[in-house]
Amino acid sequence: MAIYDYTVLDIKGKERKLEDFKGKVLLIVNTASKCGFTPQFKGLETLYETYREQGLEVLGFPCNQFLSQDPGENAEIESFCQLNYGVSFPMFAKIDVNGDEAHPLFRFLKKEQKGALGSEAIKWNFTKFLVNRQGEVVERFPPTTAPEKMVKPIEKLLKS
Repeated sequence: MAIYDYTVLDIKGKERKLEDFKGKVLLIVNTASKCGFTPQFKGLETLYETYREQGLEVLGFPCNQFLSQDPGENAEIESFCQLNYGVSFPMFAKIDVNGDEAHPLFRFLKKEQKGALGSEAIKWNFTKFLVNRQGEVVERFPPTTAPEKMVKPIEKLLKS
C-alpha cells in the first residue's frame, strides 16, 4: 500500500481519496480540541497559509483516544477549529490512531515512521507525519514539536 491508496472521510462525512493530494507535501496530524497542544492549530494554520501555494497540505484528523480530549461531534470540532484558530486546512472525520480500531492510514503512517525508541504507537495528540511529493513518509514529529520548528524540513521537501 502507498499513502495515495487510502480513502478517508472529511469532517463533513464525504469520502476523500488521498490521491487527490498527489504531488503535494503533506503534514498529517492527529488533533484534539481540548489538549494542552491545541494552540498548535494556530501554527499549523500559519504553515498552511505560508506554504500552500508552494504545494503544502496540512491534513487534520481529530482523535479522542487521549484522555477524551476531543469528545465533540465532527460539526462541533470543525466549528471550534474555525472559530478559535481560523483553520482553513482540510479537517477530517474523527478517527482512532491506535488499537484495533485504528484507521488504516494511521497504521500505515506509524509503520513507515516509528516514534521514539522504535515504537509505532502514537503517544499523544498532535503527532505529526511529513510526507514528500512522492508519497513517502519521511519524518515523524512528536507532539512537543511546535509547527514553526518544522519549517526547514517542509521547505526542503517543497524545493525537491
